[in-house]
Amino acid sequence: MEYHITLPSKPRIIFEEDVQGIYEIDSLYPGYGHTLGNSLRRIILSSLPGATVTQVKIEGVPHEFAAMDGMRETVMELLLNLKRIHFVLHGDEPQTIVLMAKGTREVTAKDFDLPSQVEIKNPDQHICSLSGKALLELEATIERGLGYVAREALTKDKVDIGTIALDATFTPIRRVNYEVENMRVGDRTDFNRLRILIETNGTIAPREALEKSIETMIHQLSAVIGFQESAPVETSDGSVPAGGGSASGGKIKIADLGLSPRIISALEDAGIKSAAGLARKSASALKELDGIGEKTIEEIAEALAGYGLTLKNE
Repeated sequence: MEYHITLPSKPRIIFEEDVQGIYEIDSLYPGYGHTLGNSLRRIILSSLPGATVTQVKIEGVPHEFAAMDGMRETVMELLLNLKRIHFVLHGDEPQTIVLMAKGTREVTAKDFDLPSQVEIKNPDQHICSLSGKALLELEATIERGLGYVAREALTKDKVDIGTIALDATFTPIRRVNYEVENMRVGDRTDFNRLRILIETNGTIAPREALEKSIETMIHQLSAVIGFQESAPVETSDGSVPAGGGSASGGKIKIADLGLSPRIISALEDAGIKSAAGLARKSASALKELDGIGEKTIEEIAEALAGYGLTLKNE
């Protein structure tokens, strides 16, 4: 008798409004509901990129414990309000935003002077209240990243005097939960139905968050299919000769390099399909592609190095 596992359905929208969405996946083989649900929940929370404030410089304020005349809030409260702003950063390069306010008024996120690469999804977010002849001059650095990063890890180099480094919570997800219930498939009643609830901060749609998490899981799993036949052979100076890996660069697909789905999409759109084709490109040539910046180049170089390949010299 032939044995096979029934494949699940595609996600179905149960509820979707603004920043919240509820989705169901039916016909999961018994036990697969928790396997898939827990995996997707962890990916959604940890592996979706977002943008936030990482450094702040306030004129006349040397550190976060200082006081500022004419401002109702403490500097620490102002910094917490800045971290509540929901940013969208187009591209990988950090951006600087500027705010200048004076006199008696309420200062909100819409008062920032933004470059074209930065958007604010909650412009009414309160920052501080000024009174009298108070003057607030503020610069903030916006960066893109994953998950939570302590400020010690973000500021590997010493920051300038008067610059306040912040812990960064990059994730655009506010909440994600899942439930599993039994359902009937044919004569069996122990198949699983997975229900996922996702709430974002508005910088990404809940449906997009689910789609990207599924893509991330697929790319990660596809990278570990099969076994390496042999380890790369190192020369006396520690380098790996061309062809020394388990497969030639021409046989290694871009999707197998372990890069993020966004980078893979940008490279494939440019007609780059293999690791060998990627190695024929220089860093400056890659930077001309949409969505490719310095951090992306570093990630690509690291992925190629795992196969003994490097980008073309300038």
